[in-house]
Amino acid sequence: MSGSIEQGISQTHGDTRILHFLVRLPRSMEAVWPAFTTPEGLAEWFGPVDVLEPRYGGVIGLPGLGGGQVTAWDVDRVAEYTVEGGGRMRFHLERDGERGCALRFTHEFQGGGEGAGGSEPQWRARFERLIEHVGQG
Repeated sequence: MSGSIEQGISQTHGDTRILHFLVRLPRSMEAVWPAFTTPEGLAEWFGPVDVLEPRYGGVIGLPGLGGGQVTAWDVDRVAEYTVEGGGRMRFHLERDGERGCALRFTHEFQGGGEGAGGSEPQWRARFERLIEHVGQG
């Protein structure tokens, strides 16, 4: 089983822009979870992390995006980060078949541009790195 990026949708509601992706990953939710919830895991495909307290209300710091807070946390399922320069990024994992999982990703930010967290092509490139990283595990 290999990974795939099945959807990339962009919506605009007033001054709010929302990107949605569905990414199928070839490993279990438990195996993939650290890729979204640890500094080491995020660094492999997203980029460096200054600080990450893995719990609801914890602190997160992303170079270039600034500091923020963990605004949702459901172990092995949902991690959401809201950062001052990057908006809200939500990683929601679901089981997908016997051995895989699906990531439902949402990036919500203000402004009509690409947002500090990245444009649709930048997220797609990140998810390609994520699929490669997860497939090596």
